[in-house]
Amino acid sequence: MKTKSAKYAKMRRGEYQSVICPYGYRKSADGRMEPDEDVAGIVRQIFEWAADGNTAAEITRKLYALKIPTPGEYRRDKGKDHYNVSRTHGVWSSSTVLRMLEDQRYIGTYVIGKRKVQEIGSRRMKLKDESEWFKIPDHHPAIVSKELFEKANASIRRFSLPNKKRRDYLLRGKVFCGCCDHAMSLRNDAWFYCRHSEVAENLPCHGVRVKMADLEQVVFETIQVQMCPALGIDSGKDKLDLQTVQQAEHEDKLRSIQDSKRRLYEQYALGEIDLETYRERKAVYDAELVQAKNVHAAITAQTKQIQSDYEARLKQREIVQEVGNADTLTQALIDRLISKVYIFPGDRIEIEYVTQDVFGVKETEESDYEGSFLL
Repeated sequence: MKTKSAKYAKMRRGEYQSVICPYGYRKSADGRMEPDEDVAGIVRQIFEWAADGNTAAEITRKLYALKIPTPGEYRRDKGKDHYNVSRTHGVWSSSTVLRMLEDQRYIGTYVIGKRKVQEIGSRRMKLKDESEWFKIPDHHPAIVSKELFEKANASIRRFSLPNKKRRDYLLRGKVFCGCCDHAMSLRNDAWFYCRHSEVAENLPCHGVRVKMADLEQVVFETIQVQMCPALGIDSGKDKLDLQTVQQAEHEDKLRSIQDSKRRLYEQYALGEIDLETYRERKAVYDAELVQAKNVHAAITAQTKQIQSDYEARLKQREIVQEVGNADTLTQALIDRLISKVYIFPGDRIEIEYVTQDVFGVKETEESDYEGSFLL
C-alpha cells in the first residue's frame, strides 16, 4: 500500500513511472512524458485516418506503403531494443493500431489501476471495471485533441463486432505462416490465410491460402504415414527384465561385501583376530566395496535409461494404436501430438510435434502436396 501510494503521488506530480513511453512520446530530463516530434505526427495521422472512416487494416496498409517503421522497429533504431522485431518486416498489426486509438494517454490523460492481481503473491492479473480506474487528466501534453480522439474511436467502433463468439475448430491456434511465423487467420470458416501479409503483394506469403478441410486431411494423412515405421517398434521388455535381474544381482553382491565387512569387525571386537589381521582384511573389503559401488551405480543408471526408453516405446505404441483406430483427425489427436502446423508457399507444410521422436521420426516433419491443397 505504501509503495502504491508513493507511486501514485509521483504520477500526480506528472512523473511517468513506466520504463517505456507509448509510441509518440519520450521521457524528458525531469522524468515527465513529452511528445516525440519525430513520430508524434504519425500518431496524429493514424487518428485522422480512423476519423475519416478507415479500418485498422486499411491504416496498416497505408503505414506500410509509406514505409513507416513499426513502434518496435523505431525503438530498436533508437537503441532501445526492448522487443523482438524479427517478424514484423515493417508491417504494422491491426491490434497495435487499435490499442493506440483507444489509449487515453494521447489526449493527455494518464490511466492507472486498470488491472489488479488475482490474489496476493500471484502474478496473474485481471482487468478491473473502468469505474475503478484512476485517471489523471492533463498529466502530460496531448498529441491529439479530445474531439479527434472521440471521432476516431466512434468510427472504429462501427467496424467492431459486438458479442463476438469464439469460433472452435480443430486446428485453432496451431496454424502458422512458414514465412513470417505469424498465426494464420480463418476466413469465412473455410480457409486459413496470413493476415500479416495482406498489406502488400511483395511479401513472400501474400496470397497464400489453404482450405481448412484440405489441411485437416493432409495433417491426418501425414500422421498416418509417419505411423507406419512405428508399427514394428519393439517394446524392449525382455531387455528391461534382463537389466533388472543384473541390477538385483549386483545389489546382492554389494550387500554381501558389506555383511562380510561387518562380520570382520565383530571378529575383531570379540578378540578372535588381532588388529593387524583386521586392518589387512578390511582394506581388501574396502577395495571390493568401492569397485562394487561403482559397478552398481553404472548399472543403476543404465537401468533407468532402459526403463525410460521402455516407457517411451509404450507411449509410442499407444499413440500408434490411437491413430490407427481413428478414421479422421480429432481434437484429442491434435492436442496430444501437434504443436504447430507451418504453411509455406508452393504447396508445402511442416508439422511440429509436441514431443520429439513421437513416432520414432524427427520432431518436425515436412510434407509436399500438389493439386488442390492450396487455393
